[in-house]
Amino acid sequence: MIELKDIYKSFDGLDVLKDISAVFENGKTNLVIGQSGSGKTVLMKCIVGLLTPDRGQLLYDGRDFLSMGKREKKLLRREMGMIFQSAALFDSMTVLDNVMFPLNMFSNDTLRERTRRARFCLERVNLMSDAHDKYPGEISGGMQKRVAIARAIALNPQYLFCDEPNSGLDPKTSLVIDELIQSITHEYNMTTIINTHDMNSVMGIGESIIFIHKGILEWRGTSHEVVSSTNQKLNEFVFASDLFKKVKAVEELDQILDQTYTK
Repeated sequence: MIELKDIYKSFDGLDVLKDISAVFENGKTNLVIGQSGSGKTVLMKCIVGLLTPDRGQLLYDGRDFLSMGKREKKLLRREMGMIFQSAALFDSMTVLDNVMFPLNMFSNDTLRERTRRARFCLERVNLMSDAHDKYPGEISGGMQKRVAIARAIALNPQYLFCDEPNSGLDPKTSLVIDELIQSITHEYNMTTIINTHDMNSVMGIGESIIFIHKGILEWRGTSHEVVSSTNQKLNEFVFASDLFKKVKAVEELDQILDQTYTK
């Protein structure tokens, strides 16, 4: 579990995060949603240690990340896995070598053991051996995201961070990636935090959601509660597209019918 308490962050006197308090539970897909520029990327960078909040507490299972020394932070970072928006694979390395990279950097296992672990992770994301010796430029975008997920879980992390994992993917492939991340989260009981503005992801795997607007935490809930929320700012974000406006209209019609037939 990751807990944020009263997190503030500003740049050049401009407040980007204002009094953010939230709990991200283990074994769940925790989504952070909001418009571009809302502060969600800054928030994730603060959580993983790429930025330092101006004040507040950041607790990893009760351990205060902000008060740790360099050695403690280094050890904690080994418990983290990261899936970047662009997959961020090494073009000059094969698929297998990309997944082995964190193992080579941080594991004391033998080469045979590291290779076995990397192959296991690739198979876990449904990439069979015929793809292992290919280079990133030789596989599809969806397969690249699978490699990125395999690399992120190679060190068996307790905490998984995903920054717009569906960026650049078609809807069908996005659904597969969402389901894969959720499945791995449940299987390994990880604390998974996903930054996204993809409403398909919100509705599909939003087990716990926070909505940030202009640096302020405006709403929290689940995918089942998003559609029926009365928060105006959240509704403007969720129902920006014609498709989800129709979803809202159907939801409101169902409520009217329920009230009519229960009288």
